Amino acid sequence: METNGKRQEEMSSILPTGYVPVLDAKQTQKALFDAKRRVEEGLCQQLNLVQVQVPLIVDADSSWNDELDRDGSRTPVRFRIPNDGKHGMDAEIVQAATKWKRMALRQYHIEPGEGILTDMRAIRKDYFLDANHSCYVDQWDWELTIESEQRTLDFLVSTVMKIWGVVKDTESFLRNKYPLLDSSGTPPLPQELYFIHAEDLLELYPDLPRKQRENAILQEHPATFIIGIGWPLNDGSPHELRASDYDDWSTPTLSKQERPVHGLNGDLLVWNPVLQTRHELSSMGIRVDGEALELQLEKCNQLDWLSKAYHRQVKDGKLPLSIGGGIGQSRLLQVLLQKAHIGEVSVTVWPEHHKEECRRLGIPLLE
Repeated sequence: METNGKRQEEMSSILPTGYVPVLDAKQTQKALFDAKRRVEEGLCQQLNLVQVQVPLIVDADSSWNDELDRDGSRTPVRFRIPNDGKHGMDAEIVQAATKWKRMALRQYHIEPGEGILTDMRAIRKDYFLDANHSCYVDQWDWELTIESEQRTLDFLVSTVMKIWGVVKDTESFLRNKYPLLDSSGTPPLPQELYFIHAEDLLELYPDLPRKQRENAILQEHPATFIIGIGWPLNDGSPHELRASDYDDWSTPTLSKQERPVHGLNGDLLVWNPVLQTRHELSSMGIRVDGEALELQLEKCNQLDWLSKAYHRQVKDGKLPLSIGGGIGQSRLLQVLLQKAHIGEVSVTVWPEHHKEECRRLGIPLLE
């Protein structure tokens, strides 16, 4: 596992020298909100989504909050609401709205082929802060109700392609409206999105650790969707840990090479030409049904979670089958607006040494 010192060295090594923002602060804000509207309209149109409200806080006992990783290393911010002193409650700030969205599909009577889109805000206090990670998270969290026969790799791929189309449309829109983005010399994202299973990626680069495997494939294919995040690969480790109770990373399927593999989920990554490194835009997948949930809980030694309200409802088939994901708003805008740091498009907190380094390099963090 990487130490924070190692991560700090990596972050310092990728921050560019001689950096000059393509758009100034005011232009950036205008372009940012133009892009947000374009993405939201595109997602609603392409995936047949309706925009809905989403919680910032949830009841700590509800089981609706997300664990993010199954090792318990990322825990939510929890606080006490005293109320009148007699009827207080414990609440948590959401880390993501993944599990809540399946309940919302039922609450809003969303039929198969329809879905919801949220403008989600979250706090992930255990993130390591760097050029593209902040403890303040903004995502387009979406969820689509599906039929059981749509729980396939083909349906996942077709959905990802629609989302990639929205990303490319937004990029073209921004480059037309803000010509400096088109004349900066930074190449546009590729038209083609490449798909590869994590098992095949490991076979291509067996001697490289995960992030370096991603960097290697992105230099060949600058926009790549890696399928199958969570199931142990042939080397005994998953490509990356995933929580046991939302994405389906256990269902058997076949890779392009027709080899038996697992997983109906994945990550969308692009090559970041400003930072010269991998850049994750989105994590998404077909969600667990009762069978996949029980298997994944068993593999993670979490079968006792079946007593929780959310898990019981999934196991008993009382929540809609769905596919969904989160698209990082600031992550995407950082790439489309050709920024060196996520703090140029998002207002949050940074350690003083981090701010000093960005000032030295001419990277204007928002405060």
